[in-house]
Amino acid sequence: MSQELLKIENLTKRYDDNTVLQSINMTVRQGEVVVIIGPSGCGKSTFLRCINGLEPIQEGTISFEGELIDRKSKNIAEIRQKIGMVFQNYELFPHLTVMDNILLAPTKVQKRNKEEVKKEAEELLEKVGLSEKSNSYPRQLSGGQKQRVAIVRALCMHPDILLFDEVTAALDPEMVREVLDVMLGLAKQGRTMLIVTHEMQFARAVADRIVFFDGGHIVEEGKPEEFFTNPKTERAKKFLDIFEFDSIK
Repeated sequence: MSQELLKIENLTKRYDDNTVLQSINMTVRQGEVVVIIGPSGCGKSTFLRCINGLEPIQEGTISFEGELIDRKSKNIAEIRQKIGMVFQNYELFPHLTVMDNILLAPTKVQKRNKEEVKKEAEELLEKVGLSEKSNSYPRQLSGGQKQRVAIVRALCMHPDILLFDEVTAALDPEMVREVLDVMLGLAKQGRTMLIVTHEMQFARAVADRIVFFDGGHIVEEGKPEEFFTNPKTERAKKFLDIFEFDSIK
């Protein structure tokens, strides 16, 4: 059995009196693709932000590769380098070119050789169909292109796990597929990924495991075919009733 990378135990997150996540327990193993789905406002994105130490938690623990994730610990920056996160709104620096956006963290934070990172970045940009955009600025790119750049930037940090937070939610429908194709390719490479998405067909195609959130709780989880064809809970059945499923090639 593959190594356990991420372990969440009894995670509870509150904003003042509002409990957003309640007693969440989950593990993610090396090479596993876990897709989190559920209605808007159920705590999915907050969950990813807690994992990456971007949000404080009130109860429970989050461990990555055996190390406790604590925003106040001295090694939090080191742990974060192993956890790549791709956001819904890209988070690209508008005043930097595509290449400079990608080079910034590996060269400044990880102190890696600039030419080596640049070579890797060029190879990755070519793989996602953006080799001609390395000197462009974010304002010159479409939403789908920006998101593919954000994925390349995360990959250049050599993370052990990738977190994707609704990365297609802000895209026009015709741009969604180009981003999902890149993520499908990463899954086939054996990348460990934790994905929050509303794209149900994509979730069914890419996931090793589906986790269904509602009201800050994990309501149900299972293999994608089992979950989508025979959900065990009434809440999951009701949620899935609004979607139509076609096969993803």
